[in-house]
Amino acid sequence: MTAEEPRFLELGDAASGHSRRIAVIAEPAVRPDGRPGLVWLPGFKSDMASTKASVIADWARAEGLAMTRLDYSGHGRSSGRIEDMTIGDWAAEARTVIEQLAEGPQVLIGSSMGGWIALVLARALAGTGRIAGLVLIAPAWDMTERLMWQEMGEAERRDVMERGVWMRPSAYGDEGYPITRRLIEEGRSHLIAGRPFDPACPVRIIQGMADPDVPWQGSIELTGLLEAPDIRLTLVKDGEHRLSRPADLDLLIRTIAETLGAAGAAGPI
Repeated sequence: MTAEEPRFLELGDAASGHSRRIAVIAEPAVRPDGRPGLVWLPGFKSDMASTKASVIADWARAEGLAMTRLDYSGHGRSSGRIEDMTIGDWAAEARTVIEQLAEGPQVLIGSSMGGWIALVLARALAGTGRIAGLVLIAPAWDMTERLMWQEMGEAERRDVMERGVWMRPSAYGDEGYPITRRLIEEGRSHLIAGRPFDPACPVRIIQGMADPDVPWQGSIELTGLLEAPDIRLTLVKDGEHRLSRPADLDLLIRTIAETLGAAGAAGPI
Protein backbone atom coordinates (compact mmCIF):
# COMPACT_ATOMS: atom_id res chain seq x y z
CA MET A 1 0.00 0.00 0.00
CA THR A 2 1.39 3.39 -0.99
CA ALA A 3 0.95 6.51 1.07
CA GLU A 4 -1.88 7.66 -1.21
CA GLU A 5 -3.92 4.44 -1.18
CA PRO A 6 -6.75 4.57 1.36
CA ARG A 7 -7.95 1.99 3.78
CA PHE A 8 -11.67 1.75 4.50
CA LEU A 9 -13.51 1.81 7.79
CA GLU A 10 -16.96 0.24 7.91
CA LEU A 11 -19.24 2.43 10.01
CA GLY A 12 -22.86 1.96 10.94
CA ASP A 13 -25.11 -1.08 10.85
CA ALA A 14 -24.89 -3.16 7.66
CA ALA A 15 -27.97 -5.17 8.61
CA SER A 16 -30.13 -2.05 8.70
CA GLY A 17 -28.73 -0.71 5.45
CA HIS A 18 -27.17 2.30 7.14
CA SER A 19 -23.50 1.29 6.90
CA ARG A 20 -20.95 3.27 4.98
CA ARG A 21 -17.34 2.80 3.92
CA ILE A 22 -15.12 5.69 4.93
CA ALA A 23 -11.89 6.15 2.97
CA VAL A 24 -8.92 7.05 5.18
CA ILE A 25 -5.22 7.65 4.64
CA ALA A 26 -3.37 7.38 7.94
CA GLU A 27 0.38 7.83 7.76
CA PRO A 28 2.32 7.16 10.98
CA ALA A 29 5.09 9.36 12.32
CA VAL A 30 8.41 8.52 10.69
CA ARG A 31 10.39 10.09 13.53
CA PRO A 32 8.28 9.73 16.67
CA ASP A 33 9.40 12.59 18.90
CA GLY A 34 6.35 13.56 20.89
CA ARG A 35 4.96 16.05 18.37
CA PRO A 36 1.20 15.91 17.77
CA GLY A 37 -0.15 14.34 14.63
CA LEU A 38 -2.16 16.20 12.01
CA VAL A 39 -5.75 15.52 10.95
CA TRP A 40 -7.13 17.02 7.73
CA LEU A 41 -10.86 17.81 7.71
CA PRO A 42 -12.05 18.82 4.23
CA GLY A 43 -14.87 21.13 3.27
CA PHE A 44 -18.32 20.49 1.81
CA LYS A 45 -17.99 18.57 -1.47
CA SER A 46 -14.20 18.51 -1.12
CA ASP A 47 -11.99 15.56 -0.26
CA MET A 48 -8.62 14.44 1.07
CA ALA A 49 -6.94 14.73 -2.35
CA SER A 50 -7.36 18.50 -2.62
CA THR A 51 -4.40 20.80 -3.25
CA LYS A 52 -4.16 21.96 0.37
CA ALA A 53 -4.47 18.43 1.76
CA SER A 54 -1.78 17.11 -0.59
CA VAL A 55 0.65 19.93 0.19
CA ILE A 56 0.18 19.44 3.93
CA ALA A 57 0.64 15.67 3.56
CA ASP A 58 3.90 16.13 1.64
CA TRP A 59 5.18 18.53 4.29
CA ALA A 60 4.13 16.25 7.15
CA ARG A 61 5.87 13.32 5.50
CA ALA A 62 9.07 15.33 5.08
CA GLU A 63 8.88 16.41 8.72
CA GLY A 64 8.27 12.86 9.92
CA LEU A 65 4.87 13.80 11.35
CA ALA A 66 1.86 11.54 11.49
CA MET A 67 -1.06 12.66 9.34
CA THR A 68 -4.58 11.33 9.00
CA ARG A 69 -7.02 12.22 6.23
CA LEU A 70 -10.54 11.06 5.45
CA ASP A 71 -13.30 11.48 2.91
CA TYR A 72 -16.65 12.02 4.59
CA SER A 73 -19.48 9.77 3.41
CA GLY A 74 -20.80 11.06 0.11
CA HIS A 75 -17.41 12.60 -0.66
CA GLY A 76 -14.33 11.44 -2.53
CA ARG A 77 -13.77 7.68 -2.32
CA SER A 78 -16.15 7.04 0.55
CA SER A 79 -19.55 5.49 -0.01
CA GLY A 80 -22.93 7.11 0.44
CA ARG A 81 -24.82 10.08 -0.99
CA ILE A 82 -24.13 13.59 0.21
CA GLU A 83 -27.88 14.25 0.20
CA ASP A 84 -28.38 11.65 2.94
CA MET A 85 -25.80 13.00 5.38
CA THR A 86 -25.53 15.76 7.98
CA ILE A 87 -22.94 17.71 9.95
CA GLY A 88 -23.43 15.28 12.84
CA ASP A 89 -22.80 12.29 10.57
CA TRP A 90 -19.57 13.76 9.21
CA ALA A 91 -18.36 14.84 12.65
CA ALA A 92 -19.04 11.34 13.98
CA GLU A 93 -17.07 9.81 11.12
CA ALA A 94 -14.11 12.12 11.78
CA ARG A 95 -14.24 11.36 15.50
CA THR A 96 -14.25 7.62 14.85
CA VAL A 97 -11.26 7.93 12.52
CA ILE A 98 -9.34 9.95 15.12
CA GLU A 99 -10.17 7.56 17.94
CA GLN A 100 -9.34 4.43 15.95
CA LEU A 101 -6.43 5.46 13.75
CA ALA A 102 -4.74 8.59 15.15
CA GLU A 103 -2.55 8.06 18.20
CA GLY A 104 -2.11 10.71 20.88
CA PRO A 105 -2.77 14.46 20.62
CA GLN A 106 -3.73 15.85 17.22
CA VAL A 107 -3.79 19.23 15.54
CA LEU A 108 -7.04 19.44 13.57
CA ILE A 109 -6.76 21.32 10.27
CA GLY A 110 -10.21 22.17 8.97
CA SER A 111 -11.05 23.93 5.71
CA SER A 112 -14.41 25.68 5.29
CA MET A 113 -17.02 23.19 6.59
CA GLY A 114 -14.09 21.20 7.97
CA GLY A 115 -13.37 24.17 10.23
CA TRP A 116 -16.82 23.82 11.75
CA ILE A 117 -16.35 20.08 12.18
CA ALA A 118 -12.99 20.74 13.87
CA LEU A 119 -14.77 23.02 16.35
CA VAL A 120 -17.51 20.44 16.95
CA LEU A 121 -14.84 17.83 17.70
CA ALA A 122 -12.85 20.20 19.92
CA ARG A 123 -15.98 20.81 22.00
CA ALA A 124 -16.87 17.10 22.14
CA LEU A 125 -13.34 16.00 23.06
CA ALA A 126 -12.56 18.80 25.51
CA GLY A 127 -10.65 17.48 28.49
CA THR A 128 -9.49 14.29 26.77
CA GLY A 129 -6.07 15.60 25.76
CA ARG A 130 -6.66 14.48 22.17
CA ILE A 131 -6.89 17.95 20.60
CA ALA A 132 -3.55 19.78 20.68
CA GLY A 133 -4.45 22.65 18.35
CA LEU A 134 -6.84 23.95 15.70
CA VAL A 135 -5.90 25.42 12.33
CA LEU A 136 -9.04 26.75 10.66
CA ILE A 137 -9.02 27.88 7.03
CA ALA A 138 -11.99 30.09 6.11
CA PRO A 139 -14.01 28.27 8.80
CA ALA A 140 -17.66 27.95 7.80
CA TRP A 141 -18.88 27.59 11.37
CA ASP A 142 -22.66 27.30 11.73
CA MET A 143 -22.82 27.31 7.93
CA THR A 144 -26.16 25.53 7.64
CA GLU A 145 -27.78 28.38 9.57
CA ARG A 146 -25.67 31.48 8.87
CA LEU A 147 -24.55 30.81 5.30
CA MET A 148 -27.43 28.69 4.00
CA TRP A 149 -30.78 29.08 5.74
CA GLN A 150 -30.44 32.77 6.61
CA GLU A 151 -29.25 33.57 3.06
CA MET A 152 -32.09 31.74 1.30
CA GLY A 153 -35.07 33.48 -0.22
CA GLU A 154 -38.65 32.41 0.36
CA ALA A 155 -38.73 30.13 -2.70
CA GLU A 156 -35.51 28.34 -1.72
CA ARG A 157 -36.75 27.79 1.83
CA ARG A 158 -39.99 26.38 0.45
CA ASP A 159 -38.03 23.91 -1.67
CA VAL A 160 -36.04 22.80 1.37
CA MET A 161 -39.06 22.39 3.64
CA GLU A 162 -41.56 20.96 1.14
CA ARG A 163 -39.43 19.12 -1.42
CA GLY A 164 -36.67 18.27 1.06
CA VAL A 165 -33.83 19.66 -1.02
CA TRP A 166 -32.70 22.76 -2.91
CA MET A 167 -29.78 22.69 -5.34
CA ARG A 168 -27.71 25.74 -4.51
CA PRO A 169 -25.69 27.04 -7.49
CA SER A 170 -21.94 26.72 -7.13
CA ALA A 171 -19.06 28.65 -8.62
CA TYR A 172 -16.96 25.45 -8.41
CA GLY A 173 -19.08 23.11 -10.56
CA ASP A 174 -22.20 22.84 -12.73
CA GLU A 175 -24.17 20.49 -10.51
CA GLY A 176 -24.49 22.79 -7.50
CA TYR A 177 -24.75 21.93 -3.82
CA PRO A 178 -27.66 19.85 -2.48
CA ILE A 179 -29.05 21.63 0.60
CA THR A 180 -31.47 19.29 2.33
CA ARG A 181 -34.03 19.86 5.05
CA ARG A 182 -32.28 17.25 7.18
CA LEU A 183 -28.92 19.01 6.77
CA ILE A 184 -30.43 22.32 7.92
CA GLU A 185 -32.42 20.94 10.84
CA GLU A 186 -29.73 18.58 12.15
CA GLY A 187 -27.10 21.31 11.83
CA ARG A 188 -28.87 23.27 14.56
CA SER A 189 -27.67 20.66 17.07
CA HIS A 190 -24.04 21.72 16.48
CA LEU A 191 -24.16 25.52 16.38
CA ILE A 192 -21.28 27.46 17.91
CA ALA A 193 -23.19 30.74 18.30
CA GLY A 194 -24.85 30.95 21.68
CA ARG A 195 -22.64 28.21 23.07
CA PRO A 196 -19.17 29.71 23.63
CA PHE A 197 -16.55 27.24 24.79
CA ASP A 198 -12.86 26.93 25.50
CA PRO A 199 -11.18 24.46 23.11
CA ALA A 200 -8.25 24.34 25.58
CA CYS A 201 -5.67 24.52 22.79
CA PRO A 202 -4.05 27.07 20.48
CA VAL A 203 -6.37 28.24 17.69
CA ARG A 204 -5.11 29.68 14.40
CA ILE A 205 -7.49 31.05 11.75
CA ILE A 206 -6.58 31.99 8.17
CA GLN A 207 -9.25 33.92 6.27
CA GLY A 208 -9.34 35.57 2.87
CA MET A 209 -10.96 39.00 2.77
CA ALA A 210 -12.03 38.46 -0.85
CA ASP A 211 -13.82 35.21 0.02
CA PRO A 212 -17.28 35.22 -1.66
CA ASP A 213 -18.46 32.11 0.20
CA VAL A 214 -17.40 32.62 3.82
CA PRO A 215 -17.32 36.34 4.73
CA TRP A 216 -14.22 37.36 6.66
CA GLN A 217 -16.26 39.13 9.32
CA GLY A 218 -17.40 35.70 10.53
CA SER A 219 -13.85 34.76 11.46
CA ILE A 220 -13.56 37.89 13.58
CA GLU A 221 -16.85 36.98 15.27
CA LEU A 222 -15.56 33.46 15.90
CA THR A 223 -12.58 34.77 17.88
CA GLY A 224 -15.08 36.27 20.30
CA LEU A 225 -17.03 33.03 20.64
CA LEU A 226 -14.00 30.94 21.58
CA GLU A 227 -12.84 31.39 25.16
CA ALA A 228 -9.29 30.10 24.61
CA PRO A 229 -6.62 32.69 25.45
CA ASP A 230 -4.35 31.70 22.54
CA ILE A 231 -6.21 32.65 19.35
CA ARG A 232 -4.67 34.30 16.30
CA LEU A 233 -6.46 35.38 13.15
CA THR A 234 -4.56 36.06 9.92
CA LEU A 235 -6.48 38.00 7.26
CA VAL A 236 -5.31 37.71 3.65
CA LYS A 237 -6.55 40.87 1.94
CA ASP A 238 -6.71 39.45 -1.60
CA GLY A 239 -7.37 35.86 -0.52
CA GLU A 240 -10.40 34.05 -1.89
CA HIS A 241 -12.12 30.98 -0.50
CA ARG A 242 -9.78 28.23 -1.60
CA LEU A 243 -6.56 29.92 -0.43
CA SER A 244 -4.54 27.56 -2.62
CA ARG A 245 -2.11 29.96 -4.29
CA PRO A 246 1.59 29.32 -3.57
CA ALA A 247 1.74 32.21 -1.08
CA ASP A 248 -1.42 30.95 0.63
CA LEU A 249 0.00 27.46 0.92
CA ASP A 250 3.27 28.80 2.34
CA LEU A 251 1.27 30.73 4.94
CA LEU A 252 -0.71 27.60 5.78
CA ILE A 253 2.39 25.50 6.34
CA ARG A 254 3.98 28.20 8.49
CA THR A 255 0.79 28.43 10.51
CA ILE A 256 0.67 24.67 11.09
CA ALA A 257 4.31 24.67 12.17
CA GLU A 258 3.69 27.57 14.54
CA THR A 259 0.63 25.82 15.98
CA LEU A 260 2.68 22.73 16.69
CA GLY A 261 5.16 24.90 18.52
CA ALA A 262 2.42 26.67 20.47
CA ALA A 263 1.01 23.30 21.45
CA GLY A 264 4.24 22.57 23.31
CA ALA A 265 5.54 20.06 20.81
CA ALA A 266 8.96 18.58 21.51
CA GLY A 267 11.79 18.81 19.02
CA PRO A 268 12.43 21.23 16.18
CA ILE A 269 9.60 22.32 13.93
